[in-house]
Amino acid sequence: MTLPTYHDVVLASGRIAGTAWRTPLVPSTWLSDLVGAEVWLKLESVQSTGSFKIRGAANAVSRLRESHPAGTTVTTASAGNHGLGLAAAAGRFGMRARVHMPASAPETKRRGLLRLGATIVDAPTYDAAEAQAQDEVRRGATFISAYSHPDIIAGAGTVALEMLEDNTHLDTFVVPLGGGGLLSGTAIVARALAPKSFLIGAEAEASPVFTGALAAGRPVTVDVRPTLADGLAGNMESDTPTFGIVRDLVDRVLMVDETSIDEAMRELILRDRLVVEGASATAVGALLQHHRELNLRGRRIGVILSGSNVDGNVIQRVISPAATV
Repeated sequence: MTLPTYHDVVLASGRIAGTAWRTPLVPSTWLSDLVGAEVWLKLESVQSTGSFKIRGAANAVSRLRESHPAGTTVTTASAGNHGLGLAAAAGRFGMRARVHMPASAPETKRRGLLRLGATIVDAPTYDAAEAQAQDEVRRGATFISAYSHPDIIAGAGTVALEMLEDNTHLDTFVVPLGGGGLLSGTAIVARALAPKSFLIGAEAEASPVFTGALAAGRPVTVDVRPTLADGLAGNMESDTPTFGIVRDLVDRVLMVDETSIDEAMRELILRDRLVVEGASATAVGALLQHHRELNLRGRRIGVILSGSNVDGNVIQRVISPAATV
């Protein structure tokens, strides 16, 4: 597999224009005060499908459409956000989408998929959904991975491209980390435009996929527990290029506990009036939990809020302890 380059990200940026939105980069006063640095939030939480995933999906489907006829069915495994992006992109380019997803996926993501015309295929876990989708590939289906496809990585990299266009002084990036597509794309751009920047991947402690892989020197299977960051949960493909990209280009991978994810979701609502899902909050949770050991004082930090597709009952539960604040 050919690894994506910075040039691929630039091409992707032009290719997805009109499908994915350019999202705001805004300062966060309370996080800046907490860390002793300038903290900027990239609001992919207000993206057209509620997450950054539309970027990679639009890039991949646009390129696929060059060689496949209208009416082609694309399939994937997704916790929900990639499926939403793929369904939206497929509809734009005259294709159909089949999305294998865990039964625990949030209802808001399921409703969105049905609204976009996707076919949902349930599985007991994310890993089982991945296996089901791969079985369709063996039967001739066109599969677009949520994170390990080079066009997906290049599309995800457009997030960081916009960030550095809007604030050329950013020298630190904190990125939610699941399968590694967003962090890989961010790293490719950052190393091209800000080569001395400090890159941090934030993964849920309940799904320590990269922590385990980096310790072993290769992708390994880890136990995945329930987590607020459902969009980050699940093991990675054994041959994903994201492992090598993260290993070679990223400075730190941090595990974030559920308490910090919960606190980050709540504080973003109460202080910044931003509703985000657990995967987004994991990046902020990394600052809450680890900022002292990281010693980021004086830096200019860009934090990617990757999505906002969270069920209302989860929001209510997260904010209820602080209802009187």
